[in-house]
Amino acid sequence: MTDLNSIAKKTVALVMAGGRGSRLGPLTEIRSKPAVYFGGKFRIIDFALSNCMNSGIKKIAIFTQYKAHSLIRHLNNGWSFLKPDMNEFLEIIPASQMVDETMWYRGTADSIAQNISILSEYPCEYFVVLAGDHIYKMNYAKMVQDHIEKGSGCTVACIQVPKKDATEFGVMKVDDSYKIVDFLEKPQNPPTIPGSDTICLASMGIYVFDKKFLLDILQKDISNSSSSHDFGKDIIPACVAQGITYAHPFEKSCIKSSPDALDYWKDVGTIDSYWNANINLTMPLPEFDMYDKEWPVLTHQIQLPSAKFIYNDGDANRKGFAVDSLVSGGCIISGSAINRSILFSEVRVNSFSSIDNSLLLPRVEIGRKCTISKAIIDRGCVVPPNTQIGQNRADDERRFFVTESGVVLVTNQHLENLK
Repeated sequence: MTDLNSIAKKTVALVMAGGRGSRLGPLTEIRSKPAVYFGGKFRIIDFALSNCMNSGIKKIAIFTQYKAHSLIRHLNNGWSFLKPDMNEFLEIIPASQMVDETMWYRGTADSIAQNISILSEYPCEYFVVLAGDHIYKMNYAKMVQDHIEKGSGCTVACIQVPKKDATEFGVMKVDDSYKIVDFLEKPQNPPTIPGSDTICLASMGIYVFDKKFLLDILQKDISNSSSSHDFGKDIIPACVAQGITYAHPFEKSCIKSSPDALDYWKDVGTIDSYWNANINLTMPLPEFDMYDKEWPVLTHQIQLPSAKFIYNDGDANRKGFAVDSLVSGGCIISGSAINRSILFSEVRVNSFSSIDNSLLLPRVEIGRKCTISKAIIDRGCVVPPNTQIGQNRADDERRFFVTESGVVLVTNQHLENLK
């Protein structure tokens, strides 16, 4: 068995971070999905990058395209500590029309294919291809180890999902050795795993390739005019056709704080799923453990004073407190009640307000006497005094963006339109 540290040193991570994230609606109007805030102080991309660091993979290329400024600034500020003189790097590769001056990235695989000349120079034997927009903990080196031991040209990370939910994923049909014999993108009648009629294997959008194998198959795909140049729709089926593609069950490399914890992986691709995944962190025992010192989540953070809670001057309606909540550095809770909510950095909540089941992104200010429930307030919003959000659906739909389940998203543009 090859040593994991040795495997990591032979691997380069390729992170797909150009996603538009259109299902997140107004939340991605000014930023790409990997740059969206999560968990009080992080960006979504921090979870994949932290997995790389904790796995020992310190050669990383990040492919950007859609509204990338916020993401690139975050990467430059928080992830520039890798040392090239130690054979480490984090390289940002923006869309730059490398193949044709009229052609941007046409799909997930095309972002890599257009940069084959760069990738061919990387000092590695294996590529691990990652999406930069999922929340999970995983030891990628263990997946590469599984890839090597099976003699695979391509390995696809997978999770088990109920058959009724599998129509939203790329689904693998496997034999008893977990060799993939068919790969179907969002099938109406998905194949189940051996021995079960109700469980399917869904792709996590995480792949391991032998370096030469990937470059060869991308070279063929880039010139194929009928291809959509997408990993799930084109590249993985082409790999499967060669007969050396295997599935890697997530439980083999998932990082958990305790043996009975869930194998946690979330695609927070809708406003409802994003709100749910964040609010779950306020539970006494959340599904995802951000306090695990053995597998820390890293990020860029500016130096801020501690969160501050005031007042306690005898007025029962003007006490600053928070329960079942995450409150980040630089926040001031001034005579208001916070319940089951997440306050990101530098949030200010003024007196006599009530915040419940809500996410207040960085530098939000809530005016006096506001009542806010089941809401997401975007970065930098200044909510006027006496504002009611999440109290009357008809009023919310007239002013803001409201999901089917009733989550209210408030952006600066929404507030500007109210003036």
